[in-house]
Amino acid sequence: NGAGKSTLIKMVSGVHQPDSGEVLYRGRSLRGRTPQEVREAGIETIYQDLALADNLDVGINLFLGRERERKVLGVLPRLDRKFMRAEAKKALADLGIAIQEPNRPVRDLSGGQRQAIAIGRAVYWRAKVLIMDEPTAALGVPEQREVMALIRRLKAQGVGIIFISHNLNDIFEVSDRIVVLERGRKAGERLTGDTDPDEVVKLMMGADGQAKRAHS
Repeated sequence: NGAGKSTLIKMVSGVHQPDSGEVLYRGRSLRGRTPQEVREAGIETIYQDLALADNLDVGINLFLGRERERKVLGVLPRLDRKFMRAEAKKALADLGIAIQEPNRPVRDLSGGQRQAIAIGRAVYWRAKVLIMDEPTAALGVPEQREVMALIRRLKAQGVGIIFISHNLNDIFEVSDRIVVLERGRKAGERLTGDTDPDEVVKLMMGADGQAKRAHS
């Protein structure tokens, strides 16, 4: 906690602008872009609070900020709830998540289902990179397993994932590369298959940096 993980992803997603340096995506700088422009480039972020409207149904939440409308009598605009609910049900089914009643408010759903809706929304809008900030932190063990299985399916579909967590078990279960932050600086970077939890903990505690300073 306090290592700078959430601040870093907010710089990637356009919420904050970095004081120095560049954020590059496919060779182009994201510096100065708004969150909406970053999303349009294909980078979606799921924050810890999920940014869901608890009083609204699954369909509306999938299209939140991008609601689909239809014309009544060819003139009056109305939300096309039927279309949005059908699309939400299909999008979640594609991720292996079954929502039996897409018209229910999301506050009535489990933590795992709510997380799946947030992920489904990002994937539906064709995210090429998905940033997830502590996606399992507030979930029970069964729901954590659901989310981890969902992450593996997204990886298999070619979605790049930046997975923010301080839970080493989760990190080693789904990651290919581990980057450790310590007080706002990169303390180390390892391929997951080339390291172990003990070494990562040492990096978190700053042991690697201390050793380098001592050597120099």
